[in-house]
Amino acid sequence: MTALLNDIDRLLQARSDWTRAEAAEIYRAPFNDLVFAAQSVHRRCHQPNQVQTSQLLSIKTGGCAEDCGYCSQSAHFDTGLSASKLMPLDEVLVAAERARAGGATRFCMGAAWRSLKPRDEEKVCAMISGVKALGMETCVTLGMLDDGQAEKLRDAGLDYYNHNLDTAPEDYGRVISTRTYQDRLDTLAQVRGAGIHVCTGGIVGMGESEDARIGLLTELAIMSPQPESVPINHLVAVPGTPLGDSKPLDGIDFVRTIATARIMMPQSFVRLSAGREEMSRELHALCFLAGANSIFVGEELLTTPNPETHDDMAMFEALGLQAMSLPAE
Repeated sequence: MTALLNDIDRLLQARSDWTRAEAAEIYRAPFNDLVFAAQSVHRRCHQPNQVQTSQLLSIKTGGCAEDCGYCSQSAHFDTGLSASKLMPLDEVLVAAERARAGGATRFCMGAAWRSLKPRDEEKVCAMISGVKALGMETCVTLGMLDDGQAEKLRDAGLDYYNHNLDTAPEDYGRVISTRTYQDRLDTLAQVRGAGIHVCTGGIVGMGESEDARIGLLTELAIMSPQPESVPINHLVAVPGTPLGDSKPLDGIDFVRTIATARIMMPQSFVRLSAGREEMSRELHALCFLAGANSIFVGEELLTTPNPETHDDMAMFEALGLQAMSLPAE
């Protein structure tokens, strides 16, 4: 085992001074050593057999002005997806109640916007307050934020704001051109400044290099404070998008990504996000062993498929895992 991985007590300290060289040493360590270290950190910082479950709802689908090369909702690409208007409040709350009944403890709402428009603020805040009243944690992903908007979302009861970095800075221009990396960092700064928990991660399997995956993990880990929630998405290749022909990432490399995230961000929830529909039960098990402790449940993630809840619960039973309870309980 490398000297860096051998010092578990040091790894338990949340750091914001990680270097890419250190991240590369962790990521490229012998697989058994890497997973052992990740599980060791996980057990010291989290309940080893508990998994937080979230459910995601698209409250406004399609027609987005951004050109993210992976996204079915971009107006720049012909993916056969029709744009919709913002969902009515009552339909959102019905979906949240159904998610709560199914065991989800966090309800996430996503809108295909470049940024939150002032005319939609009141409606979105009403959704956040309604979900919060159900006793669930609340999360939204609404694109970029202007001054004062994060505070309005916070006052409505928002717990988490999701805004992914997607990939490493040097790889970013290959994926998207309509907003900059700094735009993303600025939005996260608005979120953090308002006292809202940060949910930010990235997407792998987009044809990126190993160095780019390591770079993404480093950018996430050097945030101060580190993000409370780190979603790791495996690209769901959508025909009609620029990245629709991307070759899936090897499963071992995906587990390396999860394990490195767990070690570098010991206190964060590391979430298996998009792409689980194509993952075997055995690959899921390796990811949990490597420190993943959050998943999305429900049959759909915005516009892409997700395993059925009963399949996830059967997997939990086989692995001896338990879904976390609602905070109020």
